[in-house]
Amino acid sequence: MAEFIFWTCLLLPVYAYLGYPLLLTLLAPLFAARRHDAAPPLNISIVIAAHNEARHIEHKLRTLLAQDYQPATLEIILVSDGSTDDTVACAHKVVDPRIRVLDLPRQGKAATLNAGVALSSGDILVFTDADNQWSRDTLGHLLAPLTDPKVGACAGHMVIPVTGGGLSVGDSLYRHYEGWLRRVENRTGCMVSADGALLALRRELFENVPAEVNDDFFISTCAPVAFKRIVYVPEAQVIDHGVDEADKQFRRRQRVTVGGLQSLAQRRELLNPLKHGLYSIALISHKLIRRLAPILLLPLLLSNLWLWDDHGFYQFCLVAQLLGYAVAIAGLLDSQHRLPKPFRLAAFLLVTLAGMSIGLWQFLRGQRYSQWNPEQNR
Repeated sequence: MAEFIFWTCLLLPVYAYLGYPLLLTLLAPLFAARRHDAAPPLNISIVIAAHNEARHIEHKLRTLLAQDYQPATLEIILVSDGSTDDTVACAHKVVDPRIRVLDLPRQGKAATLNAGVALSSGDILVFTDADNQWSRDTLGHLLAPLTDPKVGACAGHMVIPVTGGGLSVGDSLYRHYEGWLRRVENRTGCMVSADGALLALRRELFENVPAEVNDDFFISTCAPVAFKRIVYVPEAQVIDHGVDEADKQFRRRQRVTVGGLQSLAQRRELLNPLKHGLYSIALISHKLIRRLAPILLLPLLLSNLWLWDDHGFYQFCLVAQLLGYAVAIAGLLDSQHRLPKPFRLAAFLLVTLAGMSIGLWQFLRGQRYSQWNPEQNR
């Protein structure tokens, strides 16, 4: 029994984090590479939900207006979700008829996004955050795959430079890992979802976002629900922020895990391989097993202790686990960041996995997060 527990708890996380992307990498050459022409002039609505983004919003609006891509029509809808700073006043400094500002009382990001979409008129909806930075060619690259009618949504690529001395090194490396995974998902036609930092969706596919879900996952999966593909566009880049502090990283991972599991519950029809084929397998592997994997680490350790005398392999695994936890704890305690980067990376992994485990427990207990505060992620 101990061996069964050990191997189950070992192989499921290894599959979720390494085996699955390696399998897709091996399968990728069997699928034809897709090329997309430049996007024709489209009717575009860019929707931004903002809460206390006075520091960023003026620059963001000017960047959106300065894109190289020339749409048929462009409207930028900024929806303030009960901001208590000068977000609305700073937005009004950018005087342009293509910008509309909606100042709402605090109600949560889902309702804020729904209000922005209701006010919009474009055939293509583009969602982005107020604080990330675009290049001048970001929008044109993002929209190019929509020349294919089988494509329902497009996902951009988030870049997180390592600017701090803390756990942001893990954030940056994780984005490289996610980029690899999304490239092979994209090649095999089973791109699972998009980041809220940058995504585009055909308007006719949009469904109102329920409260308490991860909005980016729900919006982007409007495409596969309608049997359209999500396409990953690595050239459409945005620069975002990593999180250095362990407590912020821990709380963020809790919220994302709870919202992610709630999102999967809302989109449970997509988990049926008989209906959605390879996409369902990708979704189960990428989003479900990965979120369940962290809770297997404790039984893995306990079963490994039980098996210590059975074989040298089990002794090696136990020593490796204990050493990994020791390196991670040392990285957490290194407040002056004097230890090498691998210690901070191990600390990032430990905090992330712990936050996911607590998030799963909160989800099972019925706890939900309906409010959002971007400042918590900086």
